[in-house]
Amino acid sequence: MDRQELERRLCHYRSRYPEEGAYARRGCMLLRSGSDCFRRDTPGLHITGSTWVINPARTAVLLMLHRKLGQWFQPGGHADGDEDVLRVALKECSEETGLPPERIRLVLPDIFDIDIHRIPANRREAEHQHLDIRFLVEIDDAMAIPGNDESHELRWVPLSQVPVYNRERSIHRLLAKSREWIVHEGRNRIRP
Repeated sequence: MDRQELERRLCHYRSRYPEEGAYARRGCMLLRSGSDCFRRDTPGLHITGSTWVINPARTAVLLMLHRKLGQWFQPGGHADGDEDVLRVALKECSEETGLPPERIRLVLPDIFDIDIHRIPANRREAEHQHLDIRFLVEIDDAMAIPGNDESHELRWVPLSQVPVYNRERSIHRLLAKSREWIVHEGRNRIRP
């Protein structure tokens, strides 16, 4: 998904969540402006890619305790100049889980969720915002997940327990979308 395709998708993105629709419009405007938003060393809003990782049984998601932020999140990160945000999301998932790319299955080719959130300043970076483009992927929860140095821990969290780990509005939205998708997927499996 190159820059032009991402711009097209953001400009036409529809969501029943008003804040997410606003995030998509802001992303559309950002990309149309010609901003170098795929690099982390530019000021302002940076495009990032992440994955909402679900298990095959559709009962749990994989969360990581982020080393820098000290919170539980889905795998993801900066584009670092790569304008293919889907490739970025899958690469970040592979790096942060420690799994080879072939162990990560893209479930939906479309954008699953969009969020804008603030990242506090740290030793290496000034405060900035992420425009996070999120994709739904599946990983087999029977496999060992080695992780990497960006997280303290990776954990499969039952869907019902996700709010215990992270109460942010965007995680609540991801959880609600997951449940809706699971019901929809179930209906499609039953149809002849």
